[in-house]
Amino acid sequence: MDENLSDRIIHRIIDLYPGSEHVKALGLTNTDDEVIWEHAKANDFVIVSKDSDFHQRSLLYGHPPKFIYLRIGNSPTSKIVEILRGNFGTIIQFEDRESESILVLG
Repeated sequence: MDENLSDRIIHRIIDLYPGSEHVKALGLTNTDDEVIWEHAKANDFVIVSKDSDFHQRSLLYGHPPKFIYLRIGNSPTSKIVEILRGNFGTIIQFEDRESESILVLG
């Protein structure tokens, strides 16, 4: 999870997405997007963010890492958790599809 999302989301989705991390827990807060991108790539993470910069980077470079773009504007943490939990099947399928780089949820 990128820093523009609350780190409180992790404990509310970890049962569905084991191994999920927030940039804060990884010591990557206030870090350049390129560093986060390379960390995700090296550690087989999927980036989840509302940041359009990651969207542009994903369009430019493809994957890995894969990118889940939350097009939701300012939304409460509960709404983000609801989206991630409610789209579990779609997210797992996206993760397994070799040809897909970006998943847009909103």
